[in-house]
Amino acid sequence: MTTTDAPVPPSAPVVKTDAIPPGPGARRRSEGSVLNVFSHGVLVIWAVMVVLPLVWAVMTSFKDDSSVFGSPWALPDKLHLDNWSRAWSEAHMSEYFLNTVLVVGGSLIGTLVLGSMAAYVLARFDFPGNRFIYYLFVGGMSFPIMLALVPLFYVVNNMGLLNTIHGLILVYIAYSLPFTVFFLTAFFRTLPTSVAEAAFVDGASHTRTFFQIMLPMARPGLISVGIFNFLGQWNQYMLPTVLNTDPDSKVLTQGLVELAVSQGYKGDWSGLFAGLVMAMLPVLAAYIVFQRQVVAGLTAGAVK
Repeated sequence: MTTTDAPVPPSAPVVKTDAIPPGPGARRRSEGSVLNVFSHGVLVIWAVMVVLPLVWAVMTSFKDDSSVFGSPWALPDKLHLDNWSRAWSEAHMSEYFLNTVLVVGGSLIGTLVLGSMAAYVLARFDFPGNRFIYYLFVGGMSFPIMLALVPLFYVVNNMGLLNTIHGLILVYIAYSLPFTVFFLTAFFRTLPTSVAEAAFVDGASHTRTFFQIMLPMARPGLISVGIFNFLGQWNQYMLPTVLNTDPDSKVLTQGLVELAVSQGYKGDWSGLFAGLVMAMLPVLAAYIVFQRQVVAGLTAGAVK
């Protein structure tokens, strides 16, 4: 019996993988990874620049005056809670805090109610002058507040609202309405019209449809614009300085300036930092509580 050996196939040529240039997909992935590293690095640097002064201010508010300059970067030897009590009572921060809560609370409610009503009408109804009124609100955002201080002072004075809490509330509402209407008009346009039409078919009036159906649907937008208005009104200094010179009705920003001047002469820097942290805590708390709603409101309507 004879056996025939099968012919041996020629060996396949060896291909060197390192000689093949990377494809466009690999290049894109490489560029994307470099961009991610760069963007994350920038975010880390920005976070350190923002968080570090805040942590340092909180840490300094619990130190004594000698440690503020002697060891500014060291941890406090113990928690000097008397700094906070001294700033709250002796520096009248409690009165300034209460006035600020009244002014910002009243103006924030009025701004959201009036702004949402105006934005709903501009976004949902077509009538002569619709776009003109809308662009008037948009133009109000570009009007410098410095140019309005002198005529605003005389208007508020002639109305008998100078140096009053309710007068400052009305001014804050007028100051915040342009941005509120601009923001909520774009948000109401993203809401489905079928829900409002179904409410009209069921016999609901325009008022009931707005307050019971459309306004709850616009909750993310209301929270977002409410946070922005809260930040602007809480930190407002120019308007109350001009329109509110009564010592009994001064707001927190005015009180911090007086505290900085008086405590600077006394050398009570720990009390000054305690008052500063008191002014920052409500803003931080509001953003931490509503941060998800703020992001949802800003991204609503971006993807259809």
